[in-house]
Amino acid sequence: MFNKILLASDGSKNALRAAEKAAFIAKVQTEAMVTILYVVDSSTSKADVLSEGSIEAIRENRYKKLWSTEEIFKKNNSKYEVKIVKGEPGPTIVQHANENKYNLVIIGSRGLGRLQVMILGSVSHKVAKRVDCPVMIDK
Repeated sequence: MFNKILLASDGSKNALRAAEKAAFIAKVQTEAMVTILYVVDSSTSKADVLSEGSIEAIRENRYKKLWSTEEIFKKNNSKYEVKIVKGEPGPTIVQHANENKYNLVIIGSRGLGRLQVMILGSVSHKVAKRVDCPVMIDK
């Protein structure tokens, strides 16, 4: 059923909870493959360059943010891969999910209040509205 799963992650607590769900689904669906997608926005990219300097250090620090996520998949013996891309998180996740024909997108919620979502929107809200497949938002 869900054999091609996209997990949008930034290494946060909410993303780790979403990773638990993705790893569980991948374990139950034995043929499932999860792509862990980390989107680096322009402000994060600039901050990384200013604080780290070298491309190798920047790349290593970005992967470090996802180590806890990877541990969840290793512990569950779930198949996964990690992709790090640049862009605005909401539209980039949507584009990646739709272009690659995922069966399910799993994303953590930041827990924005109703007013904040109306004014700012949230990445999870944008993804849920625009992705062509089912979306699981983990609170």
